[in-house]
Amino acid sequence: MISLSVTALVFGVVFLAELPDKTALAGLVLGTRYRASYVFAGVAAAFAVHVVLAVAAGSVLTLAPQRLVHAITGVLFLGGAAMLLMKKGDGDDEVKAPRDQSFWRVSGAGFMLILVAEFGDLTQIMTANLAARYDDPLSVGIGAVLALWAVAGLGIVGGKALMKRVPLNLITRIAALLMLALGLWSLYEAVA
Repeated sequence: MISLSVTALVFGVVFLAELPDKTALAGLVLGTRYRASYVFAGVAAAFAVHVVLAVAAGSVLTLAPQRLVHAITGVLFLGGAAMLLMKKGDGDDEVKAPRDQSFWRVSGAGFMLILVAEFGDLTQIMTANLAARYDDPLSVGIGAVLALWAVAGLGIVGGKALMKRVPLNLITRIAALLMLALGLWSLYEAVA
């Protein structure tokens, strides 16, 4: 039986913890480049995998080697920032469709980005702890996955809406700088 109170509590806690996290930024960047529904499918699948792992593992995930996770995340964000900064602009702010916007390519990119970047993240550890505390894996899992999907959806939709009002070059530069900062911060956490 699903406990609505546990589901609601987990949703609120995970949503608030994930909202300022890198997921919204990743969704925003992917949402400006690709079809939103394809991006969401990949991101949602990755979050479902993370929640299943967190709920199944319980509090064991709190023992994961955080330095390695931070180092990998840092390198991925620095690589993403470099790609955005080196992208040659042609002076116009219209979005150019990537060569391959197939469902599998776009959703796969979203899936892999979230799968790697969010592994060992605060919300995954928090979900594991909540699953261990409430001993209600189904309610915790539903609350956590709905919260993560909501944040991802906000980021993706926000990216599309923002693109209509702000030049793409500016969005790209800001996203690159934020990714650079997140990459440096993650690397700092890996060595500190």
